[in-house]
This record gives sequence, C-alpha cells and structure tokens, in this order.
Amino acid sequence: MKAYTATIGLEIHAELSTKSKMFCGCKNNPHGGTPNEYTCPVCLAHPGTLPRVNKEAVKKVLLVGKALNGDLATYSEFDRKNYFYPDIPKAYQLSQYEHPFVKGGQLENVAITRVHLEEDTARSQHVGEDSVVDFNRAGVPLMELVTEPVIHDAKTAAQFARELQLLLRTLGVSNANMEKGEMRVEANISISSSKELGTKVEVKNLNSFKSVEQAILYEISRQTEILNNNKPILQETRGWDEIKGKTFSQRSKETAEDYRYFPDPDIPKYDLSVIGEFQSENLSSMMRKLPAAQRAEWLTLGLKEKQIEVLLHSASLKAFFEASVAFFAEDEEKIRTATNYLTSDLAGLLSADSGRILKTENSANFGKLIEMLVTNEITSRVAKDLLAEVVFEGADPSELASNRGLLQSSDSDELGLLVQKIIADNEKVAGDYKAGKEAALQYLVGQAIKETRGGANPKVLAELFKQTLT
Repeated sequence: MKAYTATIGLEIHAELSTKSKMFCGCKNNPHGGTPNEYTCPVCLAHPGTLPRVNKEAVKKVLLVGKALNGDLATYSEFDRKNYFYPDIPKAYQLSQYEHPFVKGGQLENVAITRVHLEEDTARSQHVGEDSVVDFNRAGVPLMELVTEPVIHDAKTAAQFARELQLLLRTLGVSNANMEKGEMRVEANISISSSKELGTKVEVKNLNSFKSVEQAILYEISRQTEILNNNKPILQETRGWDEIKGKTFSQRSKETAEDYRYFPDPDIPKYDLSVIGEFQSENLSSMMRKLPAAQRAEWLTLGLKEKQIEVLLHSASLKAFFEASVAFFAEDEEKIRTATNYLTSDLAGLLSADSGRILKTENSANFGKLIEMLVTNEITSRVAKDLLAEVVFEGADPSELASNRGLLQSSDSDELGLLVQKIIADNEKVAGDYKAGKEAALQYLVGQAIKETRGGANPKVLAELFKQTLT
C-alpha cells in the first residue's frame, strides 16, 4: 500500500461581538429574543434599502490582523458572493474576495492566507415536516480566517482552532462560543502520495475541537481507503455526524467562479490609510497582552504550564489572579501558593456553580488569606474552608479564623502537652517511629492536627514529636 500525506487547510468563522449588525442598526443578538425580533428592511433585503458598514466590526478584524502580524490593507472593498439558499435573504452574501482587510500572518506556526469580513446568514430550523428561518442572525458581523494548506495532522488543526479562540477572546472581539455557533470550523482535507495536492474535500460546520480532530481523522481514513481501491476522490462538501462518527456527502464543492464575485456597487471603496481610527498606532493602543506574551511572563513567575492555561481560558480567574499578583509584589512563594488555590480549589468552585461571580475587589482579602497561610497563621485545611467566603463574599479571613478559633498555634509549651497525650494514646505507633518507621511520625502529627481541628502548626508538631520520641 502507498503512503499518503494529508494536507489540511482551515476556514474559521467567528461572530464579532459588536452592538449592532454588520450593515444595519439592528441589535446584534443572534441567540436571544424571539425569532425574527432583531430585523429591519436592510437585513431582510427589502428592495431599495442600502447597507451601511459597521466601523466597529472593521476595527475588530484589523485588531485580529495586527495580533497575527498580518498585512493590514490600505485599500479594501466588499463583494457580492452570489448563491441561493433559504437563509440568505438577498440571494447573495456581502463578503470580501480580492481585497480583504488582512493578508498573511501566522498563529501556532501556521501561515494565514487572509482574514476578511462578511455578514452571517440566517438560521434554518427543521420542525417536523416544516422548515422555518430565524433572521435574527442574518447580517451579524462575521470574521472569516483562512489558513494556508500547511497543516498535516488532525491534532495540529484542533490546536490551531483552540489558540485562535483564545486569541479572539483575549482581544475581546468575539465570545467564540462553539456550542452557540459563534465560532465554526471548516476543514479542507486532501491526501496524496506525491508532492502535488490531492483532491480537496471540505467538511463544514464543525462545532467543537473534538469534532475537528475526529472529522479530519475519519476523512483521512476514508480517502485512503478510496485511493487504495483505485477509485477517484470526489471534490465535494461533506457534513459531520457526531453520533455516527463519520462524514456524509452534502453537495458538490463550489469554486470561486461558481459564486460570481463582483464588487458591491452600494458600498464605497475604502482607503483605510486616511481613516484615523484604523491607523497602526491607534490599533496598538487598543491591543491587549497576547497569550504568547502572557505565557512567557507567567513562566518567569514560576507558574506551571497547566496552571497558565487554566488562567488564560477563564477571564474571571485571569483578572482575579492579576489583581492578586499586584498585592503580592514579587514574592514568588506567595504567588505560587495563590496560583495553586486559584487553579485548583477556586476553579473547582466556579465549575460547580456557574452562578458564582468572582470580583477582583475581593483579591485583597484573598491575598490576606494566602499571607496567613504562608506565615503559618492558618493551615491549608483552614485556607480551603475559608476560600469561598473570602473570594465570593469578600469576608476578612483574619476575622473568620479568629472568631471560629481556627488560628494556628505554634506555642511549644501548649503543643508539648498535646504531643504527650497523642503519644500516650498511640503507644504502638510511637514505638514504630522509634523503630525507624518515618511514616509513623506523619500519623502522629495528623492525630494532633485532628485533635486541634487544624489549629496546630504541623511543622512545630513534627519537631516536638521528634524531640520527645528520641
């Protein structure tokens, strides 16, 4: 059997989070309201209406281009992409073809071909034997990013999509929620045993990273089997059946010629070089710290890679962490301790109850909690028990620990009496320690901590047990 190389290019659409739609003043709320509530003659394509370009949407696409180190256009225009489908009210889509807002760039070592702006379609729904269309989504600003065909495996393709979602959220240009269709991935896949590309098959509307990876793997396997049986691969568009775990044929694949692109006569051409808001300096002032730079900075603070990813993918945790870091100055021990609690215990609390709100103004009390833990005023068990009240309710950890008798004791005289009692109650374990079993010491310390409900300093206890038993 021949060995085949897979070549993959991605087309990724993301709905932009603007207040209004792309070419009219209707509210940009495709997932809310009643069906067809956010519509007007413009987005319903009534005769005689004229589109008006959403400047904020253009700015967001240019921000993405700058973050990707792409070439921002000086001249740009919108084109009509002609095709008929029930969810296209005009029978054409306002998009961009020859002159997109961004050309080139790269992300995750994957080269970008272009990033352009267009309008989203309406949403078709099938209810029993009937089909209905909700036009709330029609005209929503839609960014499309196209990669070069330089990806060769499913895992890399899925990782690229993950990193793009993170970038879009970091920049604040899109929520990019795949479950809601705010970000959709299409994969163009071909296999070949030579340097020339094979016949391209497009798999549309992949709405999870898992689906991206599985659909590509399936399609590579399907195409390999076809070629091994000496049959031709058809250039077509296919869908992904998540339940069956396989792609299925939808229609023959269109080419650019099929869409009969031509410049839209109702929208002026753009010389972006004379629009102040779109100048490089102005865009730079709007840029946020990008994920790659943030990872590098946090690694120098001693954070682990998994912890960094948890923080990067949660806007509320990230903001809370940054406020806490400011409180700790450059104390790396406190920063690492705080990170452990934020990315494990606190992340778990947020996951268990999505209704909880994390407020950055409570970071000072969280900092005090970590301070008390690091200086042995409280134990880790007490810190975990107080965490929710401190970060969600803004409670003072010092007052909580004092009022509840949870402050840790390091008084050697007081703890010495406790040590004598624990040894008397556990003579066999004490004998085991004397015989050289180090694990016995931890048991004795644990019993003492249990006796004091976590109020005794474990380091002081361990030292007192050692002194007493030796």
